[in-house]
Amino acid sequence: MTDVTSDAAVTRLRRSPLHARHTALGAKFAPFGGWEMPLEYAGGGVLREHTAVRTAVGVFDVSHLGKARVTGPGAARFVNSCLTNDLDRIGAGKAQYTLCCDDATGGVVDDIIAYRYADDHVFLIPNAANTAEVVRRLRAAAPADVEVTDEHDRYAVLAVQGPRSAELLDTLDLPTGHDYMSFSPATLAGAELTVCRTGYTGELGYELVVPAGDAVAVWDALFAAGAAFDLRACGLGARDTLRTEMGYPLHGQDLSLDITPVQARSGWAVGWDKPAFWGRDVLRAEKTAGPRRTLRGLEAVDRAIPRAGMTVYADDAPVGTVTSGTFSPTRKQGIALALLDTDPKLADGDLVEVDIRGRRAQMRITRPPFVTPSVR
Repeated sequence: MTDVTSDAAVTRLRRSPLHARHTALGAKFAPFGGWEMPLEYAGGGVLREHTAVRTAVGVFDVSHLGKARVTGPGAARFVNSCLTNDLDRIGAGKAQYTLCCDDATGGVVDDIIAYRYADDHVFLIPNAANTAEVVRRLRAAAPADVEVTDEHDRYAVLAVQGPRSAELLDTLDLPTGHDYMSFSPATLAGAELTVCRTGYTGELGYELVVPAGDAVAVWDALFAAGAAFDLRACGLGARDTLRTEMGYPLHGQDLSLDITPVQARSGWAVGWDKPAFWGRDVLRAEKTAGPRRTLRGLEAVDRAIPRAGMTVYADDAPVGTVTSGTFSPTRKQGIALALLDTDPKLADGDLVEVDIRGRRAQMRITRPPFVTPSVR
C-alpha cells in the first residue's frame, strides 16, 4: 500500500461503485492497486472489524480485484497451459487458486482465482494492479479462436466472511451449501450474481461477483438483513491482519516477480506433472535443487510488531527479510511472514531476531497459520 502524495494523485485512482456507501459509513480511504478503497470505518477501526470476522460476520468491498474472461474452443485447456495449477483437477462450477508465472524466471506475475464455467469458458480474478499484465500475457499467447477480455470495471466483488456468513446469506435465499472453492449462480435484489465459497480470512465465507450497476442494491440488501447478525463493514486493514494470521500471501510482498512459488512454499498450487505452464522448466529445476530461501512464519517473543522490509538475524548475521508483518488481534502478539535463507538450516521453533528501528526483538520461527482456521 502506497501513500497518496497529492489531490491530483487521488483523482487518478479508480473508485468502487460502492464509494458513496463507504463515505456515508465514515470510511478512511487509502490507495490500493490503483484504486481508492476503504482502509477502515468510523466507529470500529481495524481491531473491531477483524474481531467481527472472527466471531460474527463482516463484509468487504473488494471490487478493486481484477476480472478477466477467457472464452472460445479449448479455453480451459489454453488457461491450463499457461497458469501453474492443474485446471483439469476441477470441473465446471469449481474454482481454483493458481499462479501466473514468468516463463523465463519463474517469478510470480500474480496469484489468481480461476472459475471454471465450462471447457470453453474460464473467469479469472487477478489482483488489481496486475490485471492488465495478466490479460496482456494471456492475449499474446492465445490461439486465434480464444478470446481474452478485460472486465475489470464490469463487476463488483463483495466478500462476506465470518462464522455467521452462511446464516446471513440463507436469510436472503442465496446458496450456502456448496463445497469450498465452488460457485453457484443466484439472484439478489434483482441482480444476477455468482456466489463462490472462497475468501481470504480463513473463516467460513463467500464472495459475491455482482454486475457493477447492481452493487449498491446488493450491498443494501446485505445490510438490511445483516443487523440481526451483527454485520459490520470491514476495510482492507482488517483484511490484511486476517490474511496474515492465516499465513496467506499478498502479491507484491510475499509473492512477486522476484519470489517464486518454490520460495513462497506455494508449490501445492503448481501442477508439477503438467506438460506445460509458464515457468515450468525453471521452477522444476529450482524444486529439484532446493530454493536458496523460503517463506517462514515468525511470532514475537518480545513485545514487538515486525513490519515488511525489516531484517532478520540469526547469531548476529542477516538471514532474511520480513515480507509481511502485523499485530495479531487474535493472538495479541506480533506475527510475520519472512523470506529466510535456507543456509543456515533454521528449523521451526528456532529463535531469530528482527531489527525494529534499531532494536533487536526476538522472534520464534513457526509454520503458519497463526490461528486455527474454520475453513477446511
